Amino acid sequence: MDQTLQALLDEREITRGLSRFARILDTKSWDDLGDVFAHDLTFDYGTGGEQQGIETLRTLMRSFLDKCGGTQHLLGSILIDVDGDRATSRAYVQARHQRVDDHTGPVVDSNGEYVDQWMRRPEGWRIVRRDSLWATHSGDPAIIGAGPDDLR
Repeated sequence: MDQTLQALLDEREITRGLSRFARILDTKSWDDLGDVFAHDLTFDYGTGGEQQGIETLRTLMRSFLDKCGGTQHLLGSILIDVDGDRATSRAYVQARHQRVDDHTGPVVDSNGEYVDQWMRRPEGWRIVRRDSLWATHSGDPAIIGAGPDDLR
């Protein structure tokens, strides 16, 4: 297959992976994180240090989002560079979180960028490294969980 066509197909699969991730968060489908992330991933979600493993990521996501009501994670301005079986993506993220059972009440918004390192694995493209670069947080922080120590 032509190298250019393969790169376009790879970019499409990675873009779909990013979209899948946003929907996993918004539906709280925690068991599906393996559809996007490698089990041996490393990450820094801007919470104070590097972490490792999909179970740690799952715990982190649940600790923030299981407490809140509806969310919407929007990804845009996506840039993807493919180099063989490796790729780097950069995507702006805007995340809105509502209080449980309060559709007209306060929200908390987070804005930043996901910088991801991808590898082609037998099951498809998977994120092996994520760095979350947060630019702003606004609104009522009590709407989301406080982090892993807050998980009940």
